Amino acid sequence: MPVEWQPVRQSRTHELVLQSIEERVFAGELKAGDRLPPERELAPVLGVSRSALREALRVLETIGVLVAQPGRGPDSGARIVRNPDDALGRLLRLHFALGSYSLHDVLEARVVLERSSWDAAARNARAEDLDEAGELVRRMGEPDVGVAEFNDLDTRFHVLIAGTSGNALTSTLTSAVRESVRPLILRALEDAEDWPATAAALNAQHAKLLRLVRERRGAEAADLVEAHIRGLHGTLVAEDAEN
Repeated sequence: MPVEWQPVRQSRTHELVLQSIEERVFAGELKAGDRLPPERELAPVLGVSRSALREALRVLETIGVLVAQPGRGPDSGARIVRNPDDALGRLLRLHFALGSYSLHDVLEARVVLERSSWDAAARNARAEDLDEAGELVRRMGEPDVGVAEFNDLDTRFHVLIAGTSGNALTSTLTSAVRESVRPLILRALEDAEDWPATAAALNAQHAKLLRLVRERRGAEAADLVEAHIRGLHGTLVAEDAEN
């Protein structure tokens, strides 16, 4: 029987380095907090150039699993970390900008994630976390709050509540999805005809959401946060469909 030849997979050198490091993470040989050997030692062990190794390390740093500290001291070099929030947010923003996901997709994902977050927060949130959320609401309610500051505080408010849900993945995904549409929401707020009235209306919902969580009324909080998201975010989806 004749041999059936299959094309071999072609990989760039830095991709092979990535694969090698990933395999050690999957095998449990590398864990968060572990340091990689210095470049001058690791490159020859892997049989690659230092430039290829650096390229692989930059990819790992971009996706939030590695941080590189320059220098020669004991804290220098590359260290494995767990920091997915910023990396996922960055990737989602780029893919959203490139059209990989529609505004409608992002809206529906936000609704599902935040309904779950607020319902769970009503069961799991600590008093100190809710006090911190209350401070964000207070600052959003100040009469001289600007649009950019309000948007930043609004993002922190939603991400903070997601972090109290008790589910780290839900928190990370909520943060990434909210961050992906931050620029669009900012522009929508800037276009508001009556900014003080808009800010007051949005923050009244924030205050009620927080009160529902404090009172452990998770189902009602989930319903309200969906209405809250579909309000401003839903307007953006409608405008996008018309264009």
